[in-house]
Amino acid sequence: MTKTVWVFPGQGSQALNMGMELLEVPCAKAKFSQAEEILGWSVIDICQSNIDTLSRTLYTQPCLYVIESILSDLLLEKGHRPDLVAGHSLGEYTALYTAGVFDWATGLHLIKQRAEIMDNTSGGLMAALLNFDQAQLAQVIKDTPNVVLANDNSPAQVVISGTPEAVKTVMSQVKAKRALPLKVSGAFHSPLMNAAATQFQEVLDTATFKTAVCPVLSNVDPNPEIDADILKARLSQQMTGSVRWREIALQLPENGIGKVIEIGPGNVLTGLVKRTVEGLILVNIRNLPELENYSS
Repeated sequence: MTKTVWVFPGQGSQALNMGMELLEVPCAKAKFSQAEEILGWSVIDICQSNIDTLSRTLYTQPCLYVIESILSDLLLEKGHRPDLVAGHSLGEYTALYTAGVFDWATGLHLIKQRAEIMDNTSGGLMAALLNFDQAQLAQVIKDTPNVVLANDNSPAQVVISGTPEAVKTVMSQVKAKRALPLKVSGAFHSPLMNAAATQFQEVLDTATFKTAVCPVLSNVDPNPEIDADILKARLSQQMTGSVRWREIALQLPENGIGKVIEIGPGNVLTGLVKRTVEGLILVNIRNLPELENYSS
């Protein structure tokens, strides 16, 4: 049987009306109600509001977690099981939940606090670079203070993060097909998030983590791991550390993975994997119809 990894997207994959067909499913409807009690606002209402509201970090992160986790639960109920799990930034929380590292409510409480802290962060800039000169980028980042490689997504796509001046300097000096500033509130996955990370650490310290039922590939360390303490330590580094997605993709064939299932809206992660590794089966489960039609 083909070994499978389940991957979960982060911010940027959100879409209006995502997950609304799940309201037809009783267990999903119960999760939406439970989420409203924890969050103090309705995921259903936010997902049906407007894209600017949905794309605000405060709302995006909990909404994605709720919808991705419901789809994951339904896939597990159908008898499917992943051999590995991974998530991109926020998506790592859904991966950890799917691997049984913490319960659903704990995950949502963590994300609620994470989203609120990150939404209140300001003063930084992030930008995506596509089809760039890798050697030149590495050198310019090395020579430019206050900017780092935040997301190493694929050989042809990265995200840089830092002060606005430093990010703009890199964008002006590196040859790239496209260089796009991102609509985010702060310089995520960079040292500029140190204060936010320290604040969030107090929240993370209160959460109970368990041994994973399947290995997790973490953003800051793409090596498979099930140990609760190690996974928690990795997560504590995530807010300031780089998302090493390209390395996660390269780990998949090394671990015998033949199929990648992206669970959640969009197809960003399967696209990045396709640009990094050849020969893998790529599947997207973005909604209830795709889940119901999926058979391993």
